[in-house]
Amino acid sequence: MQPEYRRCCGIDVHRDKLTVTVLPPVGRPDVKIKKQEFRTFTRNLKRLRAWLLACRVTEVAMESTGQYWMPVWNILEGSTSKMLLLNPLHVKALEGQKTDAIDSERIGTLLQNHELRGSFVPPREIRELRELLRQRVHMLEEINRVKNRAEGVCQSGNVKISSVATNVFGMSGRQMLEGIVEGQRSAAWMADYARSRLRGRKAELELALEGTFTPHQRSLLAAHLRHLRWLEEEVAAIEGEVKQRMQSYESEQERLDAVPGVDSLTAWTLIAELGPDASAFPDDKHAASWVGICPGNHESGGKRQSGRTGHGNRYLRRVLCQAARAAARSKGTYPAALYRRMLSRIGDQAAIVAVAHWLLVVAYHILKDSSEYYELGGNYFDQLNKPKVVRRLVERLHRLGYRTELTELGAEAPAAPSTQEEAVLSEIIEKKGSTAS
Repeated sequence: MQPEYRRCCGIDVHRDKLTVTVLPPVGRPDVKIKKQEFRTFTRNLKRLRAWLLACRVTEVAMESTGQYWMPVWNILEGSTSKMLLLNPLHVKALEGQKTDAIDSERIGTLLQNHELRGSFVPPREIRELRELLRQRVHMLEEINRVKNRAEGVCQSGNVKISSVATNVFGMSGRQMLEGIVEGQRSAAWMADYARSRLRGRKAELELALEGTFTPHQRSLLAAHLRHLRWLEEEVAAIEGEVKQRMQSYESEQERLDAVPGVDSLTAWTLIAELGPDASAFPDDKHAASWVGICPGNHESGGKRQSGRTGHGNRYLRRVLCQAARAAARSKGTYPAALYRRMLSRIGDQAAIVAVAHWLLVVAYHILKDSSEYYELGGNYFDQLNKPKVVRRLVERLHRLGYRTELTELGAEAPAAPSTQEEAVLSEIIEKKGSTAS
């Protein structure tokens, strides 16, 4: 039987230059190794693709940092049967034995020997969704920075809205800030912008709004408010674009929305980061390790050094921890019970990470197996070890000075009949009695 044709290529990617090594076909040591350098302009990348096709390359592996791999991947995608993107830490060379040419040849050799583990690169459609959602995160971070700068301007002008109102940039707070920018309203007039429960603190607001704003400070505050409005419009536009693109994944989104703490935004991020079917990960443990929400492994000499979580996908970890915080506050649900169980043992932050890990495992199986979420209930752990829970609670009552007698409840007692039901039952009993007589 003729062996399968394989010819491997290793690419060392940098910002301005690519170093490419094409190895001989497997089983043909008589063919020479080919090495060449290419610039990273689009015309040069197309020349690279044509050269690889001419060399009949079947597998390509590239090592890159940052975003420099993206244009190379986009142009080479589909031209070979297999492409791998490598983490530089996985193919790190020994000190003193590192050049671009050596790196590219070593990458090709490792690929030929099946010793490489590629990073997860989803299809172009999912990559674009990722970019949109990650851009939204960056916009939100910039919104927080702009709000902090605007608050700093208020403090420099001795306007203390934040000392009275919880949210300076709510409906009431924004109207007050706009009034400050205009500079034509009194503090009492602007305090009347208060809405809802904030109206009960109008007297304090009037004191807080009596600042010492100068025309320069008003211009700075106006610039921050304009910037803030623009950013919020951009975030709304991104969310609208993502919502439109997510219409083809409505079934996955609906199943994810059933999980406590998961909203539409969390579901979008899970689909965009894991992929719509999570097929890139062999099991949930690999997915949790990739996200970075599982205990790390650091053991030497038989001693476990640390269990800190490692680096992972920070965008997915961020949204999962936010969802875990929401799930921990839900009523009568398993994740809320899990959070309370872990809280007493490992503290708040670690307990949130534990709930986030559970959410990821559930989401992984929903996407991978097309399964539905099943709620175990808030008393799951109590039912899991019922005698121990009962004994602990009884001992606690004894310490408080109470004597207890426990009677296990059987089947649930039937509900008391209504007045109409009682009338029907009595009529039936009377008929039975007259028949018997």
